[in-house]
Amino acid sequence: MAKKTYAIMGATGHIGRILAETLLKKGHAVRAIGRDKEKLDKLAGKGAEIFSSSFDDVAGLTKAFVGSDAVFCLLPPGYAVDDYGPFQDKVGEAIKQALIKSNIHYVLNLSSLDADKPEGTGPIKGLYRHEKRLNSIPNLNVLHFRPGFFMENLLMSIPLIKSSGKIGSPLRSDLSIPMIATYDVGLKAAEILQALNFSKQSVFDMAGPRELTMEEASLAIGKAIGLHQLEYVQLSFQDAEKGMLSMGMKPKMAKLMLEMYQAMNDKKIMQQHLTSEHRGKTTMEEFAKTTFAQAMEAGRKKVMA
Repeated sequence: MAKKTYAIMGATGHIGRILAETLLKKGHAVRAIGRDKEKLDKLAGKGAEIFSSSFDDVAGLTKAFVGSDAVFCLLPPGYAVDDYGPFQDKVGEAIKQALIKSNIHYVLNLSSLDADKPEGTGPIKGLYRHEKRLNSIPNLNVLHFRPGFFMENLLMSIPLIKSSGKIGSPLRSDLSIPMIATYDVGLKAAEILQALNFSKQSVFDMAGPRELTMEEASLAIGKAIGLHQLEYVQLSFQDAEKGMLSMGMKPKMAKLMLEMYQAMNDKKIMQQHLTSEHRGKTTMEEFAKTTFAQAMEAGRKKVMA
């Protein structure tokens, strides 16, 4: 396979790091774009060329993009942003202008299941606007990569587990949804970018091995962390909002998250049933034993320190 050059936005994040490291191991050139200098330096030690740039900096993104065979782009989470919708659009427009200026022909865009819906989906509707924005670029081949509910979202329940011995969210306990580990998303992204066999505007949905309810996820987590009777509690939207705000999330972002949870509870989103080609391999049990258990242990060590 011929060596290619890839520009990776969010290269220090859950997905971007796996993507960047996988491409480097395959012998490709990686331009790692991010803000965390320590994490960028780790990628540099593995052979990546690093670019410290804000995602709304057109000049910085253009510098990282130019000469690349393909770009992996994303709109970063903005829990501490006062108004996330306009932030999404600002970053999205910067990405668009940088892609045009650098004459990129292939883009893998990290989106989400149900990003084809313009309203009622919380932060996902910003991804809808971004997909339309990228589709408007002439002569661009773009694949909108739409994974389901990240298993890593469950890590936000750690403070509740520590304080009450319970796990909770606004989601219905019996709601079956497509969850996926970000590790699998990163691996699939690397596979797609190496092949570069998509054209014009296309979509790729993805989820984990099977759909799960929150009760099933809680059972797996409880076993992994030694709480075999870990109870799942459906939080009221009011209590969930208070919890989000206490964690530093801005009010407008919390409202968007609650809108997404309501749409999920109403089965208006996150209800796709996918074929094996569109499924990752990491089970909830494996995720609980590794990522979740490690996060719990890291929290204990931090408290003890």
